[in-house]
Amino acid sequence: MKTNRHLLLTIMASSSLFILSCSNGDEDYEATGSFEATEIIVSSQATGRILELNVNEGEQLQAGQIVGRIDSTQLYLQKMSLLANAKGIRAQQPDIRKQTAAIQEQIKTLEREKVRMERLIAANAANRKQLDDIEAQMEVLRNQLSAQTSTLRKSSENISAQSSTVDIQVAQLDDQLEKTRISSPISGTVLNRYAEAGELATMGTPLFKIADISTLFLRAYVTNDQLARIRLNDEACVRIDDGKGGMRSYHGRISWISDRSEFTPKTIRTKDERANLVYALKIAVPNDGYLKIGMYGEVKFQGHD
Repeated sequence: MKTNRHLLLTIMASSSLFILSCSNGDEDYEATGSFEATEIIVSSQATGRILELNVNEGEQLQAGQIVGRIDSTQLYLQKMSLLANAKGIRAQQPDIRKQTAAIQEQIKTLEREKVRMERLIAANAANRKQLDDIEAQMEVLRNQLSAQTSTLRKSSENISAQSSTVDIQVAQLDDQLEKTRISSPISGTVLNRYAEAGELATMGTPLFKIADISTLFLRAYVTNDQLARIRLNDEACVRIDDGKGGMRSYHGRISWISDRSEFTPKTIRTKDERANLVYALKIAVPNDGYLKIGMYGEVKFQGHD
């Protein structure tokens, strides 16, 4: 219990020291950059007139939320036509048992007659030729039954194949009908709206842009010397202008480091202005509402002076 309590106090003390150093540190910075988010442009997956598009810039949407629909009348009529066609095809499916019942009954009758004739022959009340005739008739009927059954099975298989093809076409239309419903792929904030109800949309037409801004990423650049002193998941202090002449501080964590160097972007300042090549990195920062996409920020890595 004492060990756990000591560990908890140590963690709390470390966190407090980090927050304090982030909030009250000097104005020096080790990297700069701008905030960005993973933006998704939601495009139309169907062709038709937009009947509804209930999204507004700045609106919060949930993943899977239906926000509009595209005219699906023609797709629906095609589906109804296919369903009627499928019903007609299935109606042609032969009932092998019923359609061969007559021949099977004739064979059973001859089998009973054969047994009766064998008894008569045993009693010398009938001749062998009568039995041979019965067996010959049975053989003919069995061949007819086999041929008819084979024909009916092939017909049944063909109809089943046609029915399966129609079922697949119906499933394809169901998929297309589902895509006429416009939904949000993620939970996030609508950044831009590109279309209006009443407009004609084709497949791929941009409808709106959405991004999850609950966590923003500061894309900053570091020199080779700085890169050697940082790792993924390292903590960092991120600061932005608070609009009052001071700085607002945030606790961030390095979520990505590029494995390739690039020429220093003209809009970016580095600690060593003489550095020509830098490495990009991203720092994940929880957004309290003040952070905006494109906002400028400064970074000071934990443990660096």
